[in-house]
Amino acid sequence: MRDNLIVMGEIEAHWNVNYTRILKYSVEMYHEGLKEHKLLTAPDEYILENKIKLQSLKWQEKWAQIEAKRRSLAEKEASIEEAERRTEEARRALEEIDNLLIHTLYVDDAVDWEILKKYDDFPEPMPEEPKAMPMKGYPPEPVKLEPAFSLLEKLFRSLREKKIEAYNLKNHALILDWEKEKTAIDEYNRSIEQEYENAVRQWEEEVKAWEQRRQNFMQQQAEYNKQIDELREGYYKLNEDSVIEYCSLVLENSVYPETFPKSFELEYSTSSKMLIIEYQLPSLECFPTLKEIKYLSSKREMKEIHLSESQVQKMFDDAIYKIALRTIHEIFEADKASAVDTVVFNGWIRAINKATGKEENNCILSVQVSKDVFLDIDLANVDPKTCFKNLKGVAASKLSALSPIKPILQISSRSDKRFVDSYEVANQLDESTNLAAMDWEDFEHLIRELFEKEFTSSGGEVRVTQASRDGGVDAIAYDPDPIRGGKIVIQAKRYTNTVGVSAVRDLYGAVMNEGATKGILVTTSDFGPDAYEFAKDKPLTLLNGSNLLYLLEKHGHRAKIDLQEAKRILSERG
Repeated sequence: MRDNLIVMGEIEAHWNVNYTRILKYSVEMYHEGLKEHKLLTAPDEYILENKIKLQSLKWQEKWAQIEAKRRSLAEKEASIEEAERRTEEARRALEEIDNLLIHTLYVDDAVDWEILKKYDDFPEPMPEEPKAMPMKGYPPEPVKLEPAFSLLEKLFRSLREKKIEAYNLKNHALILDWEKEKTAIDEYNRSIEQEYENAVRQWEEEVKAWEQRRQNFMQQQAEYNKQIDELREGYYKLNEDSVIEYCSLVLENSVYPETFPKSFELEYSTSSKMLIIEYQLPSLECFPTLKEIKYLSSKREMKEIHLSESQVQKMFDDAIYKIALRTIHEIFEADKASAVDTVVFNGWIRAINKATGKEENNCILSVQVSKDVFLDIDLANVDPKTCFKNLKGVAASKLSALSPIKPILQISSRSDKRFVDSYEVANQLDESTNLAAMDWEDFEHLIRELFEKEFTSSGGEVRVTQASRDGGVDAIAYDPDPIRGGKIVIQAKRYTNTVGVSAVRDLYGAVMNEGATKGILVTTSDFGPDAYEFAKDKPLTLLNGSNLLYLLEKHGHRAKIDLQEAKRILSERG
């Protein structure tokens, strides 16, 4: 007999020499797992059965212990392997963060225009042409039955004719049946022929519709590829929308950990070749903190070992600086059309303000850098924070504190709907041009042009607002200098009389209302004592006619200011 791993032979009776009495009973037992063999004997069969049960139980307990140890060892080995696997995953996740900057140095960030295009085959198969059903053929014409006559039929004509008539009837019946079968076959063949013709017509309609869908598909694909070509052409022509789209593609192609957000907003100016990037940075919660998994055999459980809070904060700070440098590098490296000379990177982060309990989106670092300066940096060997600070980037000492800072330049303020397209005026000036008698709108654009030349060397920009003649903001400058820069309100007054304190008060109000760092009031005339007194100790600069002429000459232009002549000309204009 056999019980699981226990193999047992038949019970044998051992007799005396005379076969008059049974001396004992015996049985052989073997445990295949333990590889143990036993020969059990007993004077009584009942006692032997008890011994068999006891031995079986003993072996089963011993085997259960071995199996338990084996399972425990297997579980331990599996748990250790699981711990090692998860530790390796954690190591790779931390390594990916550590290599955020290095990663971009070994890939070509430029957009591959051909990869963007679609060259797909039409995925829908062409409708299958219907197959004609085989036509049925006619059965062979029945063979005419010829009677065989008996002796009597040969002797007696009546008998012979009777038999001939009977055979004629049989032959006629056979012909009728054959004709009927032919008719049925003709009807069947006509029906399948009609079905085939209908199927062909339907197939032709389906093919026509399929061909139309295929043409639409290929046309849409061609249109898409044409848009790619137009995008490429627009990018190389420095079209603002095309440059923004191209730079968006570059940043979209950048591979980051899945937990990192990939959200940004771009603004580009063709005149200054400046790209402003408002970049949504990953929060602390997006970063991996798991360092190692250990299996505690004594407790038979996994123990997670995480980075310390200070280690997480350091990793966060390093990573944010790397993302800023990496983003700028990707834009400059991918810029095959030399469309971008300057990049402004503003890093924003969404987080809960622990003081208010509300989610806020704050800018925590901002930097502006020109291409020639940035491309001269060996990113493979820099310390990200030191590099960022050397580029005059603005950020708190610890980024993990999420302290908000004021961006150097910002899209939202530069997207002011009051801004209008500017035009050049300075090149039309000569020594006979009386600035005080200029058209007031031309005068505002001249001021914009002069200050743009002032700020161009540092990557600044000046925009003219809509004409209003009401003393409002005439232009807004954006100076990227981290110390003296920011948003600057400029007002232009083409006056022939002395500018009083009310105009300076208006400028100061505009500065406060715009949240600007400074205000500049430019006039063709001069300012009264009360105006200078009010501007003292305030972030205001007053430029009179002499200052204006000096500024013009500084940038290679000459003109004059004759207030009396201007009064006469303006009076004649009415």
